Amino acid sequence: MRTFILASALVVFGAGLALAASEQAVEPREITEWKAVFGRVEARDMIPARSRIGGTLVSVDVTEGSTVTEGQVIADIYDPKLNLQLASVQGEIDALLSQLDNAETELKRGEDLLARGVTTAQRLDALRTQVDVFQNQIAATRARKNVIEEQAKEGAVLAPMAGKVIEVPVTRGSVVMPGEAIAQIGGGGFFLRLAVPERHAAYLREGIEIRIGADGESKPGRLAKVYPQIENGRVIADVEVEGMSSEFVNARVLVSLPVGKREALMVPTERVQTRMGLDFVTVRGPGGAAVQRAVVLGESYPLDDMPMVEILSGLSAGDVLVSDHE
Repeated sequence: MRTFILASALVVFGAGLALAASEQAVEPREITEWKAVFGRVEARDMIPARSRIGGTLVSVDVTEGSTVTEGQVIADIYDPKLNLQLASVQGEIDALLSQLDNAETELKRGEDLLARGVTTAQRLDALRTQVDVFQNQIAATRARKNVIEEQAKEGAVLAPMAGKVIEVPVTRGSVVMPGEAIAQIGGGGFFLRLAVPERHAAYLREGIEIRIGADGESKPGRLAKVYPQIENGRVIADVEVEGMSSEFVNARVLVSLPVGKREALMVPTERVQTRMGLDFVTVRGPGGAAVQRAVVLGESYPLDDMPMVEILSGLSAGDVLVSDHE
C-alpha cells in the first residue's frame, strides 16, 4: 500500500514538472523599430568618356547598358584637317630631303676640291653647316608629323575605367568639340543611396546593419556612409550590399532601417491559433484553468533565434501562456 502511494505521488509530481515546463510568462521585450524607405542603385564612380579632338563622330560602338573594360575603344572621331596637315608636313619633309641630298653632294665636292687645294676650309665649313641645318629641319618636321599622327590616333574615344555605360548623349554623325562627353561610365562597384527623413537622423550610424527588403529574410546590408548635409529635409546615406545586382542603375529598392527601440509584448508564433479569422492564445485563467483569449497581432520579429509575434491587445504583462491540451 505504501509503495502504491509513493508511485502515485511520483506520477503527480512528474506531471507537475511537465506542466511547469509548458508554461511561459508574457513579459515586455525590447524590439527594434524599422523604417521602410526606398534606396536607389548608384555607381560608386561616374566618369565621362570624353573626346580628345574635335571632329565628326563616325562610329559609336556602345549603347546604354553595355559593359566596357578600361581602355576599350567605344567611339571614333574623324577630323579631315589632320590628313591635310599630314600631307603638308610630308611635302615639307620631301623637300627638305631633296635639299639635304643636294647639300651632301656639295659637301662631298667641296671635300674633293679642298684635297686638291682648289677651295678653302671656310667654304667647306659653310657646306657642313648647311647639311646640319637641313638635317635638323628634317628632324623637327618629322617630330611635328608625329604630333599630328598622335592627334589622329586620339580620335579613338577610350573608356576611362571598367564598368557599365550609363548614358550615351551623342549619336553617329554628330560634330563634337574637344572635351565633350561621348558616354557616361559607371564603375567602381555599386551601392544603394538612401534619402531618410531628418527626424530619423539621430538613429543613423555608420556600420549599423540594415535589411534590403521589407521582411526579416531579406538580404543584409551595412550603412557605409552618412552625409552631414541635409537636403530638402532628408539625410543622404550610402549602403553597401554584397553581391548587389547592377542590372538597372537608379533602380528603386525597398530598404528597412533601424530607427529606434521600444518595448512590446511578444509571444512565440507557434502559441497563436487562428480560427474563423480570429487569433487566440491559451493562458492560465482564474483558478488555474486554461482559457483561450482573443488577441490582436502586430508584426513578427525573430528573437533569440525564435519566431515571435507582437501582441497589440488581449494580453497583459504577467499573463502565463500554457499549452492548448491543458
